[in-house]
Amino acid sequence: MSASDYHTTPNFPALYWPISVLPGEPQYLHTVQDAWRFTLFWTIIVFELCHLVASSYALALQWRNWKVMFGVVAVYGVLAGVEALMAGSVVGLLLGAVYKAGDFRMSTWIPFIWAVTNVLVLVLSSFSMQGGL
Repeated sequence: MSASDYHTTPNFPALYWPISVLPGEPQYLHTVQDAWRFTLFWTIIVFELCHLVASSYALALQWRNWKVMFGVVAVYGVLAGVEALMAGSVVGLLLGAVYKAGDFRMSTWIPFIWAVTNVLVLVLSSFSMQGGL
């Protein structure tokens, strides 16, 4: 019997307020596929938002070349999707494998937190520094 036989997958995003939780309110992920899917979706959302902010800032600075800059916004969006697909898949599969190996259930907050962590690593690695990533 697999985990999916007796557990239902929550609908995305299935986030709940973790303070003063009522019984039955928290929802958990039990399969590797669910962990991968939630992590991938959150990573795509967070990466797209981060790249949208960066490209909007570039657009605001270069408003005289607005025709060219809208192309930059589109390129940033495509790059964010590709980066999110790679990062979200790797992290999601690793998370799912670790939780399955330990026979743990995963809170629906974990994929969101790892998506934000992915973006923070991306931002940190964009800076040129001695001893950086």
